[in-house]
Amino acid sequence: MCMRISDHIILGEEKLNDADMVEITVDGKTILAKEGEPILAALLAKEIIINRYTLKKKEPRGLFCGIGQCTDCAMVVNGKGNVRTCITPVAKGMIIQTQTGIGGEENA
Repeated sequence: MCMRISDHIILGEEKLNDADMVEITVDGKTILAKEGEPILAALLAKEIIINRYTLKKKEPRGLFCGIGQCTDCAMVVNGKGNVRTCITPVAKGMIIQTQTGIGGEENA
């Protein structure tokens, strides 16, 4: 099931509904996302809920605060680790990977 906000109190209805659909790659799989929406929103719309695994215990993490204050949604985006996907907008051609640990070489 694909759930997306169609009318936002601040962004309004027009901006969200008129966004172009673009292709992004998530863990090697191509998905469609609305250009400009938060990466995390695009992932949740495709039922992708795990963004990273912790360094020591390898525990899964995903959406927590949704406002860029925690690091639970951090992923590797275009080769850069620790990108907070809840506040980073989707752009055409992005390559996104589930982050392991601190997002360094182990994700390359």
